[in-house]
Amino acid sequence: MSEQRPNPTGVPEAIRFEVSGHRPEDAVRDLARVYGGGVDGAGRWIARPTDGTFDHRYTALGDAEVTIRRAMLHGALHGVVPAGGDHVVLWVGAGTVEVEQRPLPLEVPVLLPADQEFAFRAVDHDLRIVHLDRAFVRRVAALRGDVGEHVLRFDSHRELGPEAAARWRGALTALARALRAGGTESAAWQEAKSAALEVFLDLFPPVLDDLPAVLGQPRNARLRAAVEYVHDHAAEPMTISDLSAASGLSVRSVQESFRRVFDVSPLTYLRHVRLDRVRAELTTADPQAGAVGDVARRWGFAHLGRFSAAYAERFGEYSKETLRRSVH
Repeated sequence: MSEQRPNPTGVPEAIRFEVSGHRPEDAVRDLARVYGGGVDGAGRWIARPTDGTFDHRYTALGDAEVTIRRAMLHGALHGVVPAGGDHVVLWVGAGTVEVEQRPLPLEVPVLLPADQEFAFRAVDHDLRIVHLDRAFVRRVAALRGDVGEHVLRFDSHRELGPEAAARWRGALTALARALRAGGTESAAWQEAKSAALEVFLDLFPPVLDDLPAVLGQPRNARLRAAVEYVHDHAAEPMTISDLSAASGLSVRSVQESFRRVFDVSPLTYLRHVRLDRVRAELTTADPQAGAVGDVARRWGFAHLGRFSAAYAERFGEYSKETLRRSVH
C-alpha cells in the first residue's frame, strides 16, 4: 500500500477497505496494488485456478500506524513484492506460502522482507497480516531503549516457536477486539497498538547498524542522508545517481563526500555494507543448508567468485568458514 499520512488533527488516518473477485485477472489487478506493485507491478503477478474455480478476498482495517488484514485465496498466486513500505508480519492459517522459495510455517508469525524485493508464491491460502508503519515502529523502539542514530533493521529469517506464536496470536486478538469495541479513535485501540508493537519488538528485536559519529556533524548532514539510503536499500540495485537524489548532492559531491569522510567510493561503501549483512546472516544460518550463494545473491552479489574474494579480503576468512561456525 502507498504510505498513509496522519491527518491535520494529529490522529492517524483510519484505513478500511476490501477487494474481492472471482477471476484471476481481478486478483492480479487488486493484489498487485495492495502489495505495493501498483498498476505497473501487475505485469509481475500471475494468478490461476487450482481446481477449476477461483476467488479472492482481501480486507484491511486499522489506521496509518497499524492495520490488521486478512487475505483469502482459492487458487494460485505468485508475484514480486517491491522493497520499502511497512513492516509486515504474516500468519499463515491455511494453504501453502513461499517467500523467495522458502516455505513458511503454519500458524507462526513470520516477518516479510521490508528492505528488499522478494518473490511470493501462495496456493489456497488464508493469511492474517499486520502492517506496521516504520515511523511508528521506530517511536516505540525509542521508548524501549536508546536506538540513537542507528538504522533499524529486522531479521526476516528469524524462526519463532510455539510461545512466540501464542504471544502474537494474543496481540492479534487484542487488536481485533479493540477495533470492534471502539474503532481507531478509541483508547483501547491505542493501547492495543502499543502492546502489539511491544510484542513485535520482543519477537523480532531490531538489528542496529551503527552510523559513524562523524555523520552527526552539521556539515555532513547531506552525506548522512546518502549513507542512510545505502543502509536502508542495501539489497536493491543502486547507483550514485540514487544517492544524489536521496541526499540533494550532485553526483560529483556524493563521490567527493564519501572519499573525504570514509576514504572509499560510494559503491565500495555499499559493497562493505552488503558484505556485513551477508556475514550477519551467515552467523545464524544452518550450516547444512548450503546457504552462502542464496544469501550473497539476496544482498546483491551476482558474481559469486568476486563475492568470495571480497568477503575473504574484508573478514580474513571465507564465507563457508563463517557458515560452519554459525550458532546452529
